[in-house]
Amino acid sequence: MKSAVTEEESREQKKPGLWAKMRDDVSCVFERDPAARNRFEVLTTYPGVHAILVYRVSHGLWVRGWKYTARLLTYFARMFTNIEIHPGASIGSRFFIDHGTGVVIGETTEIGDDVTLYHGVTLGGTTWSKGKRHPTLNDAVVVGAGAKVLGPITIGKHSKVGANSVVINDVPEHRTVVGIPGKVVQTSSDAALNPYGVDLNHHLIPDPVAGAISCLLDRVRLVEREVGVGGCLPGMEPEEECIDCDAIDVCESDSNNRNKDKRAVC
Repeated sequence: MKSAVTEEESREQKKPGLWAKMRDDVSCVFERDPAARNRFEVLTTYPGVHAILVYRVSHGLWVRGWKYTARLLTYFARMFTNIEIHPGASIGSRFFIDHGTGVVIGETTEIGDDVTLYHGVTLGGTTWSKGKRHPTLNDAVVVGAGAKVLGPITIGKHSKVGANSVVINDVPEHRTVVGIPGKVVQTSSDAALNPYGVDLNHHLIPDPVAGAISCLLDRVRLVEREVGVGGCLPGMEPEEECIDCDAIDVCESDSNNRNKDKRAVC
C-alpha cells in the first residue's frame, strides 16, 4: 500500500506547474500552425492562446474556492477572445485552439494533453443535472471546425472529429468520426501523422453518403445485369441515356401488372 501511495505521489510531482503549462501552450502553436512566426506574434495576436492562458489562471482560482473571481475573469476573457472556457474544466498540457471564434467548453469537460480544437467547437452537456455532463477528450484528440461533442462521453486517444459533426456516443482510440450523429469512418492507421505526432489531417475522411450511393449504384447495375437490361449509366446525358436504355420495357411491364390503366415513367 505504501509503495502505491509513493507512486501516486511521484506522478503528482511530475505534473507540470502553472508556468510550465503556459509555456507549453505557447510553444505547441509552432508545431500545429505553420502561420506562426515568433512568440511575440503568438502572444499578442492569437485569441486561442489568450483564452487558454486566462483559463490557467482562472482554473487555479476555481480549485482554491475563488469561484466568482474565476467566473468573472473568464467572462472578460470571453469578451475579448469570443472563446468560453469554464474555469471548472480540466485541461491538460499543450492545448491549442486554432482561430478560436465560437469555441465553448463546459464545466465538467476533461481534456488530456496535446488536444487541438478548431473554431466553432462545442464541448457541451445534454442535461441540467449536476455532476459529470460534459465530454472527456483523451490525449492528442483533434476536433474539426464547427463540431459538437455532447454529453458525458469519451473520445479516445488520437481520435479525430470531422468538421460540423455531432458526436453523442463514445469513440474508441485511433478513430475518425464524421456526420450527424457521428459515425466511425476511418482509423488513424490510414493517415500519416505530422512530424510532431499530432494528426491534423482531420479533413482527409471518406464520405459515408457518397459511399452509400456508390454501393446502391453497384447493386442497381447487378440487378440490371440479372434481368438483361442496361441504361441509367453515370456520365451520360438524359437524351443519350434514353436512346439506348431498354429498361423502359421492365418498368412498363411491372406497371402494367400493378395497374393496367397507368403507364410507368422511367
